[in-house]
Amino acid sequence: MKKKLYRSRESRVIGGVCGGIGEYFEIDPVIVRLVFLILFFVFGVGLITYIIAWIIIPDKPLDQAEV
Repeated sequence: MKKKLYRSRESRVIGGVCGGIGEYFEIDPVIVRLVFLILFFVFGVGLITYIIAWIIIPDKPLDQAEV
């Protein structure tokens, strides 16, 4: 089965973007959240990037969500 990028329904804090990216790359979502924070505070693009990803990346379908 082909792996697809979805926003997470399980490890969601705000929009599930970091959780979905973490699931896709099989890393801890906390690491992805830290990267977004660093991008926000150092370069000022983390928030804009997160919002764009929130709009573009679809929610994980309910039939694929882990219970």
